[in-house]
Amino acid sequence: MKNNLQFDFTVDKAAKTVFITREFAAPLSLVWDAFTKAEILDQWIAPKPLISKTKYQNFKVGGKRFYAMVSPGGQERWAIQEYTSITPKTNFKMYNAFADKDENPELPGSDWDHNFSEENGITKVHITIYNESLERLEKIIDGFRQGFTMSMKNLEELLASQPLSASSQK
Repeated sequence: MKNNLQFDFTVDKAAKTVFITREFAAPLSLVWDAFTKAEILDQWIAPKPLISKTKYQNFKVGGKRFYAMVSPGGQERWAIQEYTSITPKTNFKMYNAFADKDENPELPGSDWDHNFSEENGITKVHITIYNESLERLEKIIDGFRQGFTMSMKNLEELLASQPLSASSQK
């Protein structure tokens, strides 16, 4: 496994924005699938010891993913994502908000912009997250940074364990 892959996590509080860049030693198609298919997302997105449980996902413009992060004790923290733009294998945008178990969003939320590129077998993912509220950003940023870093490590390990096809995993 390549150890010098780029991982940058920058917070611009004045702009209420988080900028993340992460490289993976995997083909773009596998990384794209890992970010866009619920059966693969649920394998890596939750920082351990949490697990991710997708109730449903419809990956199309106007479609949604409704999922929970579940603690070992069974506590669920739900979120809903609405896809606002999709350019296959290149970019997708979504609006993300915490929610209750009945899909009622807890506003304000955040706008996520994912960009994917590949060069020499290395796939780079750039994620820009604009938060509607500085107060919300400041409240979650430390835990989010730690959790997202763990999630990216989970994804790196998953991709390394499935060099031919991440989508073959269940």
